[in-house]
Amino acid sequence: MKVTFLGTGTSQGVPVIGCSCQVCKSLDFRDKRFRSSIHFDLGDLSLVVDTGPDFRSQMLRAGIERLDGVLFTHEHKDHTAGLDDIRPFNFKQQKDMPVFGRVNVLEQIKREFAYVFSSKKYPGVPQVEPVEINEKPFIIQGVKIIPIPVLHYKLPVLGFRIGDFTYITDTNFIPDESMKLIEGSKILVLNALQKKSHISHFTLDEAVLKAKEIGAEQTYLTHISHKLGLHSEVDNELPEGISLAYDGLQVTLH
Repeated sequence: MKVTFLGTGTSQGVPVIGCSCQVCKSLDFRDKRFRSSIHFDLGDLSLVVDTGPDFRSQMLRAGIERLDGVLFTHEHKDHTAGLDDIRPFNFKQQKDMPVFGRVNVLEQIKREFAYVFSSKKYPGVPQVEPVEINEKPFIIQGVKIIPIPVLHYKLPVLGFRIGDFTYITDTNFIPDESMKLIEGSKILVLNALQKKSHISHFTLDEAVLKAKEIGAEQTYLTHISHKLGLHSEVDNELPEGISLAYDGLQVTLH
């Protein structure tokens, strides 16, 4: 299994439009962050988690030529806005794109992309197959996906575990039941928005404490704001086994 971090930024991305802070003006490629998303290459199965506003650019940059499904963590725009750009995969693969999400996520997508689900479709619109999921594990082409329920303030969000890899974004509370589902993960991904307290995201310190509690061999932090600081400086301050993720980072598990 190869995992590619397609985007590691928060809802505005980094750099932020009109901002002249040192992070937004940084020349370090690790400080250039698309909206958060990852890609799973499982050999015969290609999956993306979330299709944010940068989805098209992410697919082109990563050179992804086949996509078998989209897993949605939640319904916020920075995780769904790029869904229209699955069209090239429809055309190339000649099939509808399965999109997996909770019922409230699918309902939101149907509202945002009403033209996709219209009874009188315009030629060439995305071809989507909504697949409702809940907190129970499910199978895609023989691969087991374990949803990890967490809270984004009061909004239910799903993380996902595939094998020994667990991906959790947009949260500041992980219930005990979900902690049990994460146990034994070799690689963990957690959101770490900024250093100051936030109503719906882990801060850097909170994410580090949670990572230590979970005890994965390696933890990567994502959904990063320009307020967190320069990648080079923050990453050097982190404990062993915990690192900042960056766009384009690839991780392989055997």
